[in-house]
Amino acid sequence: MKNIIQIAGVRGQHDLNILLSSQVDYIGFPFRLSHHQEDISEPEAACLIRQVPRTSKAVLITYLSDSRKIIELSLSLKVTVVQIHGDISLKELNILRGKASYLKIFKSLIIGRENRVELEHHIQQYSPYIDAFITDTFDPESGAQGATGKTHDWEISRWIVELSPKPVILAGGLNPDNVGQAIWQVRPAGVDAHTGLEDPQGDKDEKKVRAFVSGARQAFQKLIKNKKAT
Repeated sequence: MKNIIQIAGVRGQHDLNILLSSQVDYIGFPFRLSHHQEDISEPEAACLIRQVPRTSKAVLITYLSDSRKIIELSLSLKVTVVQIHGDISLKELNILRGKASYLKIFKSLIIGRENRVELEHHIQQYSPYIDAFITDTFDPESGAQGATGKTHDWEISRWIVELSPKPVILAGGLNPDNVGQAIWQVRPAGVDAHTGLEDPQGDKDEKKVRAFVSGARQAFQKLIKNKKAT
């Protein structure tokens, strides 16, 4: 996993068309949430997911912590990538890894909720069972652990990138204006955006999406050139 661009939150065909035409790598569909309202129904999402070509991946984003329910939902939606934002036990992760080996598993690390000692402990615990981490922002006012529209201390995410044996995706308040700086500072394997690419009605804004993708691609290329130069 390198230079991945993920955009979450699909409210319908219009949003999906924008993301596919912008050549987004991973497209996130949030379900079974603890703090946010779902964008569409699960049957509607399943219909949209069937349109995602092999060049992209549909991602189930969920706060579920029961391996059986995660597997059932992933099979219902026909996704092969799941992003777990809830507090799932190592036992359930082990079951999920064993019973659904076809799934690529992302696990969130919530910045602002835990200190570095706790984050390092989670990295050590979760790494054997997951394929990538995603760092997102905690909102102390609402208790939300993602889709807050807020950035966090990128120095912590940079530290996680250096520490983690698994790829790290950076999320949390990213938009076309800050994604380039975020990539340059954090050096993640990928970036994720959601609310920062929406219009006032909550639909995806095509100009913002295209600017975000372009800015991220340019920043990743800059990193590659810098690495070769050194």
